[in-house]
Amino acid sequence: MGARATCPARVLAEAEHCCLPLEIQQCTSSTCSTSWPARWRAPQVRWGAFIAALAVIAVWGATGPLFQFNDTWQLVINTGTTIVTFLMVFLIQHTQNVDSAALQIKLDELIRASKEANNELLNLEELDDARLEEIRRRYEALAETAAAAQAKKSRCMPNDQTPASR
Repeated sequence: MGARATCPARVLAEAEHCCLPLEIQQCTSSTCSTSWPARWRAPQVRWGAFIAALAVIAVWGATGPLFQFNDTWQLVINTGTTIVTFLMVFLIQHTQNVDSAALQIKLDELIRASKEANNELLNLEELDDARLEEIRRRYEALAETAAAAQAKKSRCMPNDQTPASR
C-alpha cells in the first residue's frame, strides 16, 4: 500500500461542497495527484466565471457593428466593468477580513500556548487607544533595555580571539 499523503485537490473539492468542519483528508500517493491537470481542476480555479466574462466581451464586441460602435455601445461595457469592479472591492475586502480574523485567532492560540507569553496580549484589538499606547511604550522600553544589554555585552566581551585564530 502506498504512503499516505495529504491530498490538496481532494480537500479543496470536499470543502467546496460540504458545510461540515474541514478535516484534512488523506489519500494514497497513487490517487493524490499534484500534476497540472489536477491543479487546473481544483475549485479555486474558477474557469466558469472566466469563460462567462470572455463570452460577454465576445458578444459585446460582435454587436459593435450592429450599433455602429456608438457611444451607447461603449457605455454598456464601461458601466458593466465599473459595476463589477465596485463589487470586487467588497469581495476582496471581505476575504481580507476573514483572513485577518483567522490569522488573529492563530496568533491568539500561539500566545495562549506559550508559557512565557503575556496573556494580556490576547485581546489587544479590543483595547482602547490609551491602553494600546501604554503597552506599546512598555514593549518599546523592553526593546531599548535589550539593545542596551546587548551593546554592553559586546563592549565587555568582544569576539573571542584565541591566539590560534590570530
